[in-house]
Amino acid sequence: MDLSHLLDSLRRFPEVLRAITDQLSEEDYRWKPPDGSWSILEIVSHLADEEVDDFRMRVRLTLEDPNQPWPPIDPTGWSEDRKYNQGNFDSALQRFFSERQDSIHWLEQLNNPNWENTYDHPQIGPMRAGDIMSAWVAHDLLHLRQITKRLYQLVQKNCGDYSLIYAGDW
Repeated sequence: MDLSHLLDSLRRFPEVLRAITDQLSEEDYRWKPPDGSWSILEIVSHLADEEVDDFRMRVRLTLEDPNQPWPPIDPTGWSEDRKYNQGNFDSALQRFFSERQDSIHWLEQLNNPNWENTYDHPQIGPMRAGDIMSAWVAHDLLHLRQITKRLYQLVQKNCGDYSLIYAGDW
């Protein structure tokens, strides 16, 4: 595992997130497609909660004691329970940025971590700390793709009767 590369990806993601969401209106970041998929605000709020309650915690627990049970999480339920789409976008973004900085700082302070420590996940099976660390970076990219899709859908919504076919397939 190239930890340096993974840390660079974690460091860069907030800049990418800021750039891709910088000029959105409140209507745009709260908009949800007809299929009920998350709004951009819900995605950003999810990222902030995942930073604290999922990835950082679970990497830490697996490195410290892989036999220790993980606290349960409910990302889908949190969206409703924590009223993500009613929140403040700038606050959600700043919370994610702050938590990501805390994560980077914590990861940089690790002293010779054993990335092979393995947690036995009840659904997935054996997961090494390095697997969770790698998934953390991939999780950012999955949500970047999701935000990009939402931006594409906003173009579709705003173009009226005009077609996006010339742009290519989504």
